[in-house]
Amino acid sequence: MNPNEKVLVVKKDIIFQDEHWHGLKKNNLNYLLDLVRNNYQFMPRGEVEDDPSWQQIVSYIVFSFENKYFLYRYLEKAGEQRLKNDWILGIGGHINSVDLKEGEDILEIGTIREWNEEIDYQGKLIEKKLVGILNDESRPVEAVHLGLIYHFKGNNPEIFVKEKDKIEGSLIEREKLIEYLKNTNGWAPIVWRDYLSKL
Repeated sequence: MNPNEKVLVVKKDIIFQDEHWHGLKKNNLNYLLDLVRNNYQFMPRGEVEDDPSWQQIVSYIVFSFENKYFLYRYLEKAGEQRLKNDWILGIGGHINSVDLKEGEDILEIGTIREWNEEIDYQGKLIEKKLVGILNDESRPVEAVHLGLIYHFKGNNPEIFVKEKDKIEGSLIEREKLIEYLKNTNGWAPIVWRDYLSKL
C-alpha cells in the first residue's frame, strides 16, 4: 500500500444519510452514484485507511465467460497481505485523481483503468454492468471501503493476471465457486450470496 496515493473518498455519513445497509445493495444505484459523484474528494490513502468515517470507493469487477467466473488470490510477494488468505472474485481497485477526465464519468474511467492495469484479456467484453454497491463492516479492511460491484462478460476465456508473481487466478465453473468461497472472508462470499447464487 502506498500511503501517499490519493484515493477517491466520500464521507460515510453522506453515503448512508438515508439508509445504512449491509451486503450488496441493488436498488437506488443511480441515486447513490450521484451522491458519490457530487461529494467525493481525494485524500492520501494513509490518512483514511484506518478511519471508517470515510469510505474509499473501490471498483470490483466480476468477470465471466459462459458459466465460468474468474477467481484469484494474492501470493506471498503481493503488497496486499491483509487479503492473502481470501479468494477474490473482483478485479479492480481505488479510483484516483488520474481518472479525472473532463466530460467523462470518473467512476467509469477509474473502473476501466483498473481493469486494464490488472488484467490481460485477449477477448472482447460483450457486456459491462453495475450490479450493486457493497458495504461490509465485518473486518477493518472492508469497513473503510465501499465496493462498486460490476459484472463483465467476455466472448472467450483468455484472461490472465499481469502480475503473475503476486497473483494467481483461473476461471471456475459457477457451481464450484462455493467450494472455494465457503472458507473465505471478504467481499467474494457476499457477492456469491447476494448476486451470483441467484443467477
